[in-house]
This record gives sequence, structure tokens and C-alpha cells, in this order.
Amino acid sequence: MILGGKVALITGASRGIGRAIAIRLAAEGAKIALNYAGNTAAAEEVKAAIEQSGGTAMLIQTDVSDAVAAAEMVARVHEEFGGLDILVNNAGITRDTLLLRMKDEDFDTVINTNLKGVYACTKAAAKLMTKQRSGRIVNLTSVVGEIGNVGQTNYAAAKAGVIGFTKAAAKELAPRGVTVNVVAPGFIGTDMTGVLKEQVREAILGQIPLGRMGSPEDVARAVAFFASEESSYVTGQVLAVDGGMTMC
Repeated sequence: MILGGKVALITGASRGIGRAIAIRLAAEGAKIALNYAGNTAAAEEVKAAIEQSGGTAMLIQTDVSDAVAAAEMVARVHEEFGGLDILVNNAGITRDTLLLRMKDEDFDTVINTNLKGVYACTKAAAKLMTKQRSGRIVNLTSVVGEIGNVGQTNYAAAKAGVIGFTKAAAKELAPRGVTVNVVAPGFIGTDMTGVLKEQVREAILGQIPLGRMGSPEDVARAVAFFASEESSYVTGQVLAVDGGMTMC
């Protein structure tokens, strides 16, 4: 197991990609702190799945966009598990609508969770990781942050911001042994993409060279790589898990 003895905090871990990441990192030997915003039943199900497989997990309900709450969450994980080696910033929301119809509240809410949340959690975790001179930070963005998408100006702005934030943080934290990387999923089969109309779904599949949507497990495997010592000489990089959709 490539993560034996490690402690990982995963935000937005109660469903979809976050759930798959939590289960994969636990299978690789890490103790898992499961952050979630509101769906306690779903979070408890993930915790139970990890424990039934012989892993260790704890639950933390926190609004990651609240910097004070994010710092308290990181401190609690450190106290209960005795350290923090891996942070996966996965929490994210959508408030999709066309630019000319978008309310300021919809823009601000998405930026606060999807970008400010990454900043708040990374800042708190980095304070611990730089002291121990080791750590892995993996930020989840989206191919939308690179190519844009109709009706998602807020989401695209946030996800593009995560890429820039990651590259800057990687340069700052590298001298202290902390790597910071990005996994950029394409269209992944989750409840967020499950609401797409069949016509839209077929149009999307036509843009993907591999001819299928990805699975949350596809993304989880990429995160596990960045979280492990296998990626010790990799930082500031963006890995697209998109079936070839955005290749140049």
C-alpha cells in the first residue's frame, strides 16, 4: 500500500469523485478525514464503506469557504490522527446560468466554495506541512477551467483560478518539501452530469476521443498518484483525466 501510515483530508468527500478518492486513498493505507457540507447520511455511508474494508475514517462537517472553520478543521484532523500528510481539495458546487442572467450571488457563491475554499484549506494545511517539511496537496479543478463552457462563467473562473493558485503555491512550498498539483477531470459520470439530456450527452461524447465518460475511480487513481511518493519529483502540474478531450 503506497499510503500506509499517512493521513489524508479530503473535502467534499460524501459523494461522486470525492467519495471515490476517499475509498481509493483508504485502500492504499491512508487514514481518511472526510469533509462534507451537509449530507450527513452520505458521509456516514462513505465512512462505513472505508471501515468495512478495514480502514480508518473520521467525519468533519465544515464550510470550506469559511477560513476560520477550515483552519479549525485542519487542526482537528491533526489532533485526532496525529498529523496531516495529504490534502485533497475536492469540494465544489455549480450555479449554472448564462452570463447575462447570472446573479451576483450565484457568481460569489461558486467562487467562495470552489476557489476561496481551496485557498483556505491549503493555507491551513501548508502551515503544518511546511513545519514537517513534507506534504502532498492535490487540487481538483475541471477541463472547464481551461476551455470554458456555456452557462458556467462562474465555475470556469473558479476552476481556472485553482490552476493559477496551484502553480503559485507549488513554487512557494517546494523548498519545504510540499508538492501541489492539479487533477482536471473532464466529463465524469456523477450525479452532476447525470442530469444532462441525452442529446447533450451524445454531443459531449462526440468530443471525447476515447468515446466514453470517465468514472470517479479514473480520477481517484490520478489523485492517488499525486498523493504518494511515486510523484515526489512532480509539482505545479495539471493532469487532465478527460479521455483526450483537451489534448492539443
